[in-house]
Amino acid sequence: MHARSFRFDTSHLHGRLHGLFAAPRKPRTPALRMLFGAIGVAVLAMLVFFGVFIGAAMLAVGLAWRLLRRRSEPVAGQIVDAEYRVLRKPELPTAR
Repeated sequence: MHARSFRFDTSHLHGRLHGLFAAPRKPRTPALRMLFGAIGVAVLAMLVFFGVFIGAAMLAVGLAWRLLRRRSEPVAGQIVDAEYRVLRKPELPTAR
């Protein structure tokens, strides 16, 4: 019989795969750091702007949809004509 043994030591893969999963390094040049920082802030501002814009547009469309839908419904369908009678609660028997 042949027994397989599995190695959990990944030192032989360290050289090839380390570059794929390692955190990206910051550039050493201060000008490149400033450039990448400005690009990151610009992308973040753009995402926030479009998120707020799209959210406000969705709210406006939803409110307009409700207002237009209410006006198109017939008024007679909302009126209920009936007679009502108030019933009193039955009294509990008194304890002796």
